[in-house]
Amino acid sequence: MQLGDRRFAKYPSLQERVVLVTGGATGIGESIVTHFARQGARVAFFDIQDAPATRLVESLRAEGCHAPHYVHCDLTDTAALLRSVKDVITAFGSVDVLVNNAANDRRHSIEEVTSEFWDQCLQQNLKHYFFCIQAVLPSMRKAGRGSIINLSSIAWVIPTTGLPAYNTAKAGIVGLTRTLAHELGKDGIRVNAVLPGAINTEKQKKLVLTPEYKAEVMGRQALKLDIQPEDVARLVLFLAADDSSAITNQSYVVDGGFV
Repeated sequence: MQLGDRRFAKYPSLQERVVLVTGGATGIGESIVTHFARQGARVAFFDIQDAPATRLVESLRAEGCHAPHYVHCDLTDTAALLRSVKDVITAFGSVDVLVNNAANDRRHSIEEVTSEFWDQCLQQNLKHYFFCIQAVLPSMRKAGRGSIINLSSIAWVIPTTGLPAYNTAKAGIVGLTRTLAHELGKDGIRVNAVLPGAINTEKQKKLVLTPEYKAEVMGRQALKLDIQPEDVARLVLFLAADDSSAITNQSYVVDGGFV
């Protein structure tokens, strides 16, 4: 395979599977929704960004994919989250794959963290992961299978400074993943985590990936390339597909060798 001549896998097991993605309107989530739809999966996704969500649905519909089912849902409202998951299961009959992706990596110093900010940060980055998993479990248990993929980050591994509450949540996601993998294995449900590095989303390019920080990233990465959202999405596809049926309780890093 020559450089630039890259070809990617098609997973027959993902055709017609029901996939639920949180935070699916933009960034890594948008790429995950897109890749599952192009695999022939039936995708539902939650977000609060209506305009980009609508554009994504119409774009994939125009491609001939199953049009994703968008639900406006504030994931910090647990009651609304549980209702939204129930509505997806009612509409599709099941959830075969759950991708917990939504997050908010707003920078913050130790001094500015209040009790309210701490609670909000954990709500945005960890709490909804657990309750979304809890909500899909009856469907997955009934089917005797399921794949749950939780998006963490290398931020807590490095560790990145200026994000103490966020890093706590992202570390907690790995702990949650490992615990639930063992609790749910008997039900045929797999639970894995994905830890992205410096990913070139539009948000990160605007807010974080300054020329100085990009130079630091390239200095530390083993692979001297800009990592794109699709690089993360392709790993998520594999962990959702039957090809990874013996894999659970694992954390996979997508960072070009940064850590």
